[in-house]
Amino acid sequence: MDPRYSARVADDPVHPPAARSDHSPWNLLLLVPILIPLLTFLYDGVEPRLFGFPRFYWLQLAFIGLGIVCTAVVYRLTKRKRGVPVATARDTRGARP
Repeated sequence: MDPRYSARVADDPVHPPAARSDHSPWNLLLLVPILIPLLTFLYDGVEPRLFGFPRFYWLQLAFIGLGIVCTAVVYRLTKRKRGVPVATARDTRGARP
């Protein structure tokens, strides 16, 4: 048996594992750079050209930029502040008002 795992600790009903706190509606913004490139009608055509490049090529570069921007926005808006503790169910269970 792996010494790092103890069934006694993992299955303890008195102290269940803390709930995950990484759920945020901002995470849905990460779907945008995944779904937008799947819209194939965007690639249908050569025009307009940008600096001589057909639409297909410069649109691929624009999708990379879209992914970077969406990832940066989600990171900044969901980042925890340094020094601010995250309240979990385990932290608040025995707390008094």
